[in-house]
Amino acid sequence: MLHHEAEFYERVGANQVQCHLCPHECRIGPGDTGRCGVRRNDAGTLRASAYGAITSLAVDPIEKKPLYHFLPGAPILSAGSYGCNLSCRFCQNAEISQAIRGGRAVTAEGLVNLARDEPGNAGISYTYNEPLINYEFVRDCAALAHERNLANVLVSNGYIRPEPFERLAPLIDAMNLDIKSMADDFYVKLCGARVAPVLETARRAKTHMHLEITNLVIPGENDSDDDLRGLAQWVSENLGRDTPVHYTRYHPAYRMTTPATPDSTLLRARELAGPYLDFIYLGNTMLPGTSDTRCPHCGALAVTRSGFRARIVGLDADGHCGGCGAALPLVLGHGGRWAAR
Repeated sequence: MLHHEAEFYERVGANQVQCHLCPHECRIGPGDTGRCGVRRNDAGTLRASAYGAITSLAVDPIEKKPLYHFLPGAPILSAGSYGCNLSCRFCQNAEISQAIRGGRAVTAEGLVNLARDEPGNAGISYTYNEPLINYEFVRDCAALAHERNLANVLVSNGYIRPEPFERLAPLIDAMNLDIKSMADDFYVKLCGARVAPVLETARRAKTHMHLEITNLVIPGENDSDDDLRGLAQWVSENLGRDTPVHYTRYHPAYRMTTPATPDSTLLRARELAGPYLDFIYLGNTMLPGTSDTRCPHCGALAVTRSGFRARIVGLDADGHCGGCGAALPLVLGHGGRWAAR
C-alpha cells in the first residue's frame, strides 16, 4: 500500500509515538499500530498504513448512507478501507471495519477520476469502515474532488479530536454521523469509547456542512423511552429541530446475538421524538411512509422513498414546499456545483 507519513502525532520516549488524531491518543511502540489498526509506528515515524487501500467500492444511492436531505435520488461513488477506532460489539459491518489489512492500492487522483467518470455521479462517499482513521487519504481525495465539482460525503462515528476535524471540515459537504447512545456507559461498555467527543463533533459538523444523525436502536441497550427521547431532545437543542434523525433497526452481528429490533420499537422512537424533531426516519425496515419527507408546516409530501429509491414529488427547484411554499432544509443540487441534477 501507499505508506504516507501520518499527521497529528509526536515522538515520545525511545522510538515511541503518540497519535493525536482521535480521543484515544494512542501511545504506540515500534512496529505497532494504534487501536484503529492502521496508524503504525515505523521506527519513530507514524505512518498512515492504509493510505489508498480500498476494500470496498460501489456506486450507491445516496439514501443508503443514509442521507435523505442531500441530493435526494443521486448516485454516489462509495469507497471504504479497513479498520476502525471503535470496537462496537454490535458492528453491522465487521467484515470490513474490524479487518486489519486488505484492499487494492488506489491513488487519490485515481479515485477522484473514477467518481468524475461515472455518469451522473454526485461525488464520493467515504464510508463502509471508519473513514476518519484514514484522514490523510480522505483529505487528499476531498481536495481534488472539489476541484472537479464533486461532493464529499462522510459516514462516520465522529470519534475525532477537534483540531483535525476543523481542518478537514471545509472540504466536506455532507455528513451522516452515528450517535450510538446519549449514555457514556453505553459507549464504554459496548464501543470502547466515550460519548462526549462524538457530541462535540456533531456540534462542529453542524456549523460546516449538511448533517444527518443515525441512531442504531438495540433492544435492551439503548431503546428505553429515556434513551430515544433523550437523543431527540439533545439534537433539537444542540443541532436544531430541522436536523434529520434516522432511527435504524439493528440486526445481530459480530459479537452480539440480541434479536433484531422490532418494528414497534422504531415506531415508538418516532412517536417519542416527534415533539422535538421535524424530520424523523426509520431505517432498515419497510414500514410504509417512514422514509418519506413531509413538510413540517403543512404535512404535504415532498419526497417519497421506497427502499433506497427516492422521488421528489412536492418541491420546487429551490426546495420550497409545493403545498405551502415553506423553505425546506434539503440540498437539491439544482444549479449547484455537483454532477447530480
